[in-house]
Amino acid sequence: MWTGNGINPAAPWFEGARAAASNVPQTGERGDYTVEMFQEDFPQFTVSGSSETGETEAAVKNLVPDKMLGAFIGQANDSVLPSRWGSMWRYAAGLYTAHFAALYLKTYAPSSDSAAQAAAGAAQVGTVKSASMGNTSISYDNSAITAGTEKWGAWNGTQYGSQLVTMARMAGMGGMYAI
Repeated sequence: MWTGNGINPAAPWFEGARAAASNVPQTGERGDYTVEMFQEDFPQFTVSGSSETGETEAAVKNLVPDKMLGAFIGQANDSVLPSRWGSMWRYAAGLYTAHFAALYLKTYAPSSDSAAQAAAGAAQVGTVKSASMGNTSISYDNSAITAGTEKWGAWNGTQYGSQLVTMARMAGMGGMYAI
């Protein structure tokens, strides 16, 4: 049926189209988001101060420890792929990193005196639903924020994650078909 070695000559093109249509990342595909991009895109996670070397240019220090920030950026590069996000990629990678940086900072303390103190910083807190003054009572509710994204779990824990979820829903929408 096929000339030569019996393989369909269109097979390489078919396999390429099938791989792209399956939405499965190609081997080795990853983003190239950097610490410098994150500092530029999300300056709220940095602090500027005078350089210790006496240079006139202000030094920029990350609020998140460099190793942790590097880990979050590496995860973003592995998870938020340019081929899937197109022109939204850089912002999406930044939102991914900012989400995890914010979660990290929510629980950050230079040190803790006990395990209970360390665990207390990780308590979930929602939006105040009601509050009382006599015998002090506060109740929390996140349903207004998480409606429509319930299955996205911890991504609702920060505004960065909520924005990323919204964008992911747009990026994940397939093409439209009209008759």
